[in-house]
This record gives sequence, structure tokens and C-alpha cells, in this order.
Amino acid sequence: MTELFLQGLWDTIFMTLAATAVAYLVGLPIGVALVVTDDNSIHPMPLIHSIIGFVVNVVRSVPFLILLIAMIPLTRIVVGTAIGTNATIFVLIVSAAPFIARMVESSIKEIDSGVIEAAQSMGASNKTIIWKVMLSEAKPSLVVGMALSTITILGYSAMAGVIGGGGLGDIAIKYGLYHYKAGIMWLAVAILVIVVQILQEIGMRIAKKIDNRG
Repeated sequence: MTELFLQGLWDTIFMTLAATAVAYLVGLPIGVALVVTDDNSIHPMPLIHSIIGFVVNVVRSVPFLILLIAMIPLTRIVVGTAIGTNATIFVLIVSAAPFIARMVESSIKEIDSGVIEAAQSMGASNKTIIWKVMLSEAKPSLVVGMALSTITILGYSAMAGVIGGGGLGDIAIKYGLYHYKAGIMWLAVAILVIVVQILQEIGMRIAKKIDNRG
């Protein structure tokens, strides 16, 4: 049982961190695009903004468990299987990327508009404003958002245990719920809570360390 939990812990951490990393690579540029193409931003493109916003909202509106089941045919095509950690990672990325995009959008919009206007008045290009002003100024908020996103993705990964997605959620459902062993289920839950606390603390410490605004 110890080996089972150690493997489940490793699978959960691997799924969570891998999905978070790739989802951020996808969600970050989408979030930036939502800000840049907004009506009052540096490069207004109402049609593009509406299309991106619509797609993001549609995917975000689908509960993860339903998305997990609905994507089984596509997951089989892309990954080769609909169960296990790799299949779960794929669905986690699809589900989390829109959530991260909105998180990024919110973080960038927290920046004082005067900072961006000052950069524009000095002749900075849009590319420079995005990299040197928007992303740089929003860095602490983005890190906090990454911590929150990681915790959300960790929770999603536990839900994947319903269809044999691997990890601690799979152990809690397969060995705890289905075999009526409440001790195993609650032990898995306790480990998940500890992992959440550790990830959140790491994220907050990093955010505080790189925050040079105060």
C-alpha cells in the first residue's frame, strides 16, 4: 500500500506540474491577446477579441468531469489511450488553458494604465510594451495566478480518477470508494490537502520575492 500511495503521489505531482506548464504556455499568449485586442488597449481588434473571448468562455463553462468524458474519443486519437496519466494531462491542458488565459488577462489589467501610456508616449513598440511593461509589471500577480491555477489543476487531476486517470484521485476512488475502505480514501484526501498547502506556499513565497513594487 505504501508503494501504491508513493506512485499515486508521484503521478499526481507529475500530472499537475506538466499540465500547468503546458497550459501556461498555451494560456499566457491567449490572455495577452485578450488584453491587447481589447477596445481600449494598444492594438484594438474587436472581432478577434470577441472570437477569442467566446472560445475561452465556452471551454471554461464545461465542468471538468463532463469535459473529461466528452473528450474520450479525441484523447484516444491524440494520446492513444483514454486512461492513465498522459490522457489526463491532455484533458487538463485543454480545460486549464482558458482558465489561465482569463487569469493572465485579469493580472495584466491590474496594471496602472498610466504606466502603459507613458511607455507609448516614449515611442515604445507594442512588442516592447507587452514584454517590458505588461508582463514585467504583472509578474507577481502572474506567479500568484500560477499557484492558484496549479491548485485548481491538482483538484481536476483528482477527478480524473473516476475514469482511471491515475494519481491519488484514482486510488481514493478505486481502492477507497469502490472497495468501501474509507481509511484509504481519507488518507488520499489528506495527502492531497498537504500537497495543495505546499504548492500554495511555494507560489506565494516566489511571488513575494519577485514583487519589487513595494
